[in-house]
Amino acid sequence: MFISSAFAQTAPAAAAGGDMMSTLTGMLPLVLMFIVLYFVMIRPQMKRQKEHRAMVEAVAKGDEVVIGGGMLGRITRLSEQYLHVEIASGVEVQVQRASLVQVLPKGTLK
Repeated sequence: MFISSAFAQTAPAAAAGGDMMSTLTGMLPLVLMFIVLYFVMIRPQMKRQKEHRAMVEAVAKGDEVVIGGGMLGRITRLSEQYLHVEIASGVEVQVQRASLVQVLPKGTLK
């Protein structure tokens, strides 16, 4: 009714010949989006995790650190899962190693 019969008869033949190419062309933006996502978001996050893991493993007794809530202190004892951090004279808190945010240069705390 709206489409001429000649056009309707030739459409399936034209679509069958370029079917594979149209599928690849349709998937190309999706593949490019995943590649960009990997280099912009996933790869830098993996790098930060690796650096944090190395920092946590390298911490030693006497290091001055910043822990999760922004508290500053000096490490007094180490264990497998926890750090004992002296945040004031005679005040020691026990925190998980993962809560370590930053290792400060020696002499920062006085």
